[in-house]
Formats: sequence, C-alpha cells, structure tokens
Amino acid sequence: MDLSTALRAFVRIVERGSMTAAATDLGISQPAVSKLLRNLEEHTGARLIERNPRAMRPTAQGLALYEAAGSALAVIDSAIESVRSDVGAIRGNLRLHGPTCIGERHLHQIVAEFQDRYAAVTVELILENRTVDLIHENVDLALRMGRPVDQNLIMRRIGLSRRILVASPEYLERCGPVRVCEDLSGHDMVVTNASLSGGVLPLHKGNQKIEISVRPRLITNNAQVLVGALRTGKGIGTAQVLLVADELKNGSLIRVLPEYEIEPTEFFLVYPSSKFLRPTVRAFVDFAAPALQRVEGIY
Repeated sequence: MDLSTALRAFVRIVERGSMTAAATDLGISQPAVSKLLRNLEEHTGARLIERNPRAMRPTAQGLALYEAAGSALAVIDSAIESVRSDVGAIRGNLRLHGPTCIGERHLHQIVAEFQDRYAAVTVELILENRTVDLIHENVDLALRMGRPVDQNLIMRRIGLSRRILVASPEYLERCGPVRVCEDLSGHDMVVTNASLSGGVLPLHKGNQKIEISVRPRLITNNAQVLVGALRTGKGIGTAQVLLVADELKNGSLIRVLPEYEIEPTEFFLVYPSSKFLRPTVRAFVDFAAPALQRVEGIY
C-alpha cells in the first residue's frame, strides 16, 4: 500500500464528506478511493470513517489521524513547493474562494492576469455568497466581505467598497426625481439582502446618518440580477460602485442623492494560520491585493 496516497485520500474524504467528491478532487475513481480507505483501516487496525446513507464522518480515531496527517501532508507539500520556488517556479494548484459580485466582475480577470505571469498555476475559482471553512473545505485563500472574526485566520485588508444609490434615467423620468431622502419612501427599490435592516435603509452623509423606510420591489443577493433590474428601470437600487462603474460612465445608470452613501463594505484576503503559506499562495496574495485596490470603488 502507498501510505502517502492512502492518507491523502482519507484526508479528502474527511474534508469533503463523500467518497465521490474525494475521488473527483483526486482525479481517481470512487472504487479506488474506497479501496485506499479500506487498506488504510486495515493498516491502522481501526475504523476511521463512520458510514451512513446521508454522510461520512470520522470516528474519534479517524479525527485524530486526520488532524495529524492533514498537517503533515500540508508541510510536505509546502516544502516541495518551496524547493520548486527556490529555483524560480511558482506552480501547482490554488483553490480560491470569493463572493459572486466581485468575482464575476473583477476577481476572475485578476486570476487570468496572474496565470499569464505564472503559467504553471492551476486555479480553482469558487464564487458563491457564503462563508467557507477554509481548513475543512481545503481552500487556500478567500476574498471576504466584512471583517472575519475567526482568530485562526490571517488577514490582509484590501479596503472599503463604496455603496451608492443608482437608477436608470428612464425610471426617474417615469416615476419622478428624488430630491430629498424622504422621497425614497415613494419609490420602488431594488436592493441587496445586506442593504436593509427591517425595511429601513440607512444612509450616510459625512457624520450624519438617516434611516428611511422603503418598499423593496426586488431583494436579491445576485449582482447580475441587481444591475440588470436597475438598468431596465425596475426601481432605485443600492449598489457597490465596483459593480456599476461602467454603467455610470455610459449613462445607463445615474446616481440618486449623490451626497449620500450607504455604509461601505470591507474586503479582506484571508488564509488559515494553521497552514504553511505555500509560495504560490503568497505570490497570489502579493499580486491580487494591489490589483483589487485599483478596482474603481475600492478605497
């Protein structure tokens, strides 16, 4: 039995909770993963995984082995990549997670530019609006909105993302202008889940804060849906500048109440403190951080 291969398969089973998912990640068949696990259990003389129709979870012995083996394999992989880096090579796999909004508009392009520089790097870019467990989901690096509270994460602050009110000229011509904040109460609103608090929209002007009751016509967590609805005149919307910079330039959207803004969102690049920072991950952090800071709307 190749103990290293069996341990890698076991670690992926624990992290993914599925032999099929582990097999996909490892690029081998599900029966091969099952055999590796069976051989490892025979080798250790212990049952390592509890199996039931809904999930696969490590036993107490399995969890202990996972914690030891996962760290050891990460150190080995990092040492090998460090040697490669010493001779000028940034290569290998990079699993990167980010929110859909900035991922679809900007992060994917930054990844492409990084790969233009480092052609031997394969990036798995995962875009979704949830917080991932970087350790258990085997993610090397994540771009997060909002300051992380997990003390086991190392953070590199990117900056604040401005959020403003916008609408299409056609909507404002059809439904009337917005001259003061209170006018918003009489308009249809297109907003993100994070913008409202109990049907109230908080607006800021310097140190002044005002809360306006509004009627959302559409609430969404998808940036494309949000911007598309605003462009087609469905209402006045809350949007990050980084999502609508092009529309503001070409006039398909215009600012509403330009002296007011919504509380900005903070962006961070984060990675686990328990993982040795591989050269490829460090190279991407050093490349992506200034690139993200140049995105219009981040300051």
